[in-house]
Amino acid sequence: MAIPGASGDEALVAAKVREELLAVGVPHEAISHDTAHQRGPIAESTTGNLIVSLLGNRPGARRMLMAHMDTVPICVGARPQLQDGMLVSQDAHTGLGADDRAGVATVLFAATEILAQNMAHGPLTLLFTVQEEIGLKGARHLEVDKLGKPDLAFNWDGGNPAKLTIGAIGGYRMTIDIHGLASHAGVAPERGVSAITVAGIAINDLHQQGLLGKISQDGFEGTSNIGVIQGGNATNVVADHVQLRAEIRSHNEATIEVLAQRFEQAFRSAVTQVRNNSDQVASVEINGDLNYQPFAMSAEVPSVQVASDALTQLGIDPMLAIANGGLDANWLYRHGISVVSLGCGQHNQHMTSEMLDVDQFHTACEVALRIASGKDSGE
Repeated sequence: MAIPGASGDEALVAAKVREELLAVGVPHEAISHDTAHQRGPIAESTTGNLIVSLLGNRPGARRMLMAHMDTVPICVGARPQLQDGMLVSQDAHTGLGADDRAGVATVLFAATEILAQNMAHGPLTLLFTVQEEIGLKGARHLEVDKLGKPDLAFNWDGGNPAKLTIGAIGGYRMTIDIHGLASHAGVAPERGVSAITVAGIAINDLHQQGLLGKISQDGFEGTSNIGVIQGGNATNVVADHVQLRAEIRSHNEATIEVLAQRFEQAFRSAVTQVRNNSDQVASVEINGDLNYQPFAMSAEVPSVQVASDALTQLGIDPMLAIANGGLDANWLYRHGISVVSLGCGQHNQHMTSEMLDVDQFHTACEVALRIASGKDSGE
């Protein structure tokens, strides 16, 4: 967790993972990177997804264990300390980074323990992804052919280790650029067209329709948020440009499409309502992208059953869940790999109050070891 590695800057984390694997005898040639980072949004990204292919020492289905290496920016520079059974950040202004370094450590523990103890196991793939926190970009651009066609797949991310996440919400993000006309705000404001005013009208329209925040109407269930507004440069100039960044989330892809259309309609309508003394109006440019599709798996999917069995053998009752946040599993599912996601003790992710429950983390490590070795099923 102390290793810096925000999205796009995961090279030091990958180097640590590589170091630990080489130390227990993983051959250099078994460790590789793909080029997913070259297709993501960060031009100076330092590394791609880290992929490890391990031969089994007995027959069995290939199992993939995965976690993401990046953290949100607030966690860069974390200094973890143990406090009453919890790992927390020493700095009140810095997050811990347990999301998802605890996941990386869980997968790494299972692999290194198996090899160090020369335990029996089938073929394994380890996947450490990049750029999860900025829209699952590493998983989206993953070179799937490097994974060795895993039959079973398991992802460690946030929450209680008893929680098995078998589905997750879909997310759509958009960038909205409003181009107005600049004018002196004191001498000739009537000659300008304020991009800020246009944005305000559109936002108010969406608010009045109940389309901002939690949405529950007309059969639509989801959330939306306008999280960034940037524009203008002086109080004495009618603002000629504003950029907004927004997102829409839902467990129903059709709902996402409809809400995206409603957002676009609100901004295109607002443009027509602000005119200068020459009857000129602003223009709007909207660019949207379905970052990840919603998905939901059956509890009967083999990976879910294997994870459930591993928990049950430890005396833990599995809890099936559907996530309201995106997971790398969204894209793996779209790539044709059904991945169940498990927690490893992280709580209050993306906050300065983030903490890692050490007992839950140890439980996650035991679950991962059982899954990786095949102890869950007696393979």
